[in-house]
Amino acid sequence: MTDWQMSAHRSGKIEYPFNSPRLPMSLTPRLSGKVAARAHHSPVTAAFLHRLAPFFATDQVVGGPLLVATIVALICTNSSLVQVYEAFWDNGLAISLGALHTTHPLADWVDDALLPLFFLIIGAEVKREITKGALSTIRTAAFPLAGAIGGIVVPIAVYLAFTYGTEAAHGWGTVITSDTAFALAIIGLFATRLPKSVRAVLLAFAAIDDVGGLLVIAVAYTDALDLTALIVAIVAYAAMFGALKLRLVSPIPYVLLGLIVWGGTYVSGIHATIAGVMLGLLSPTRSRLSEHRFAHRVQEPIDRFQAAVRDAQQADDDHTDAEEAERRTQKQLGYLQEMTQATDEPAERLVQMLNPWVSYVVLPLFALSAVRIHFSSDLLADAAGSVLGLGVFAGLAFGKPLGFLSATWLAVKLRLAELPDAVSWRMVLGIGALSGIGFTISLFIANLAFPDVQRTEMASLAVLIASVVSAGFGYAALQWASGSAGRQLGHV
Repeated sequence: MTDWQMSAHRSGKIEYPFNSPRLPMSLTPRLSGKVAARAHHSPVTAAFLHRLAPFFATDQVVGGPLLVATIVALICTNSSLVQVYEAFWDNGLAISLGALHTTHPLADWVDDALLPLFFLIIGAEVKREITKGALSTIRTAAFPLAGAIGGIVVPIAVYLAFTYGTEAAHGWGTVITSDTAFALAIIGLFATRLPKSVRAVLLAFAAIDDVGGLLVIAVAYTDALDLTALIVAIVAYAAMFGALKLRLVSPIPYVLLGLIVWGGTYVSGIHATIAGVMLGLLSPTRSRLSEHRFAHRVQEPIDRFQAAVRDAQQADDDHTDAEEAERRTQKQLGYLQEMTQATDEPAERLVQMLNPWVSYVVLPLFALSAVRIHFSSDLLADAAGSVLGLGVFAGLAFGKPLGFLSATWLAVKLRLAELPDAVSWRMVLGIGALSGIGFTISLFIANLAFPDVQRTEMASLAVLIASVVSAGFGYAALQWASGSAGRQLGHV
């Protein structure tokens, strides 16, 4: 516990609105309570678990399971299991529906069918921050936008400075995207020491960054574009938008239309993950029923429910009256349940529902299927001495932070953007450093850009090394920033 937290705990003077960007990030109250309870049994264990919990908590997308899966994949691909392991992910999985038939390797199904769920969460969380969170003004929203633009242009320039004129130049897309899950996990380590607006900036930057990466895939790494399928996806997306405007409540139409959006995008040749982002941005961030209207509408049904319960208790001897009272009881319960659900934000409910599946199933499966780096002295020597390996490493570890920091600084100086509330330049430095963690989409683009195994492995190894360096630098920068944030908050 930091000094400012101890002071706040003793004095009880620090109070923030629930949605304030100055409010520190934290674990869920129940998880925090569990950690506090463990401290009575073993303070050392409790301290370790408190540090570890952000990597495995299920209230948001976390990187712990992804990290474990990455380690498992590296072990399997560098052991006697390598042939069986890779053959498993290369096995074809066929899906047939009447005359329609498609077969793809298991690894491709993970990329195309499961990974969009991760980007759906990112899109939904970013929309919530833009509409009612730390990025709800034009100038604060412009801050991560500027960072994302710089974080795409500068890494490409750095990469091409090493590879221009060579065959490796085609892999410039490998350095343009960051890995959101790992970056969020590291920021989660500072959950009680940094304001929540830091996470909002990272999410918005990552979402824009990922959309840019997916557009690059569509333009530079897609052989053909099926306009008919793309139009189908656009029409389905427009239909979802119309259904939201008509306040259609049933989830079934949205699920069916969402599947059509995904299918149309996939068949069009554009990577299906962009459909996930677009669907997430469509999710409503306002509840259908405000708390004030809820309180007004449920008082009478609660009174009727209580009356029905009393009637059921008094009608024990009369079977017919008891059934009628039970019917009225269930009717009022159904009404109250629907009214309660109407107070939920659809975007938040969607994120809460998908978070455990994405953190513990989707991202680990992606790592298990995509990480295929066969360590050897030859590979290490080739990567260290090649323009490809040096370009990927420099583009991610130096180009991404440089692009993010320079673009945001320039945008603020030109008064085109402003720092979100409670975010300091030290925190921006930490976010910029974490932007060099390129894993999920970087590995995916490397497989698209380089058809031969040798260059794919060299690029993947460079991505892995750059990610480790960026994670270490980002952690150190946030550690530095959190000390300053703690002192500032302690004087509030």
